[in-house]
Amino acid sequence: MTDLAILSAAATAPTRLDPLQLFLDADIVVQLVMAGLLLASIWVWMIVVSFRLRMSAITRRCDEFESEFFQLDNPEALLGERRRQSTPTAAIAAAGLSEFRKSTARPGFDRDGTRERMALAMDGQVAQEADNLAARLNFLATTGAVAPFVGLFGTVWGIMNSFFQIGAQQNSSLAVVAPGISEALFATAIGLFAAIPAVIAYNRYSHKVNSLEARLQRFAGRYHAQLSRNLERI
Repeated sequence: MTDLAILSAAATAPTRLDPLQLFLDADIVVQLVMAGLLLASIWVWMIVVSFRLRMSAITRRCDEFESEFFQLDNPEALLGERRRQSTPTAAIAAAGLSEFRKSTARPGFDRDGTRERMALAMDGQVAQEADNLAARLNFLATTGAVAPFVGLFGTVWGIMNSFFQIGAQQNSSLAVVAPGISEALFATAIGLFAAIPAVIAYNRYSHKVNSLEARLQRFAGRYHAQLSRNLERI
């Protein structure tokens, strides 16, 4: 290679990584891996933002409901259909009250049995509310566990393609293998880009769901005690 050719190649060589160019130059299999991981990353961030907003709204509604519920002489007036659908504590109170009314509607009802059924009804509603909140977190856990391996698959495929180019061109210089290896490693980088936020968000939001479930259990226990006192007056 002449000095002029060397200078020309050096002038046209990229001076920094271009992610878009790495994607466009990659093998079709690696491109599919990258595209899938990017879509997964976008969905992860959508879940992170929407879950944060949802948890903030639920916490605020629960605070407002509880501050009113135990202060009123007739708290059942707060248990409208719309509020039961949007406020977990309202749904739990409605489940307990519904069981209370069903069990005491018959003459000669069993007080101990009524208390047990009320507890079961509210515990079941607590579990349902927690499951509804945690439903979308499964995607975060799956992405955090699988994305690095999907990226690694793209890397392995890209490196195999680079070795194939070495054999096809019978040339093992860096100019032949470096582009393919760069594209392959970029797939792993995208996999980590999708997995790391997913793992952090899953751990943080799982803790928030567990904390909210414990709060709902405390509310259920408090309301169960109130219904039990009402039961003794019948």
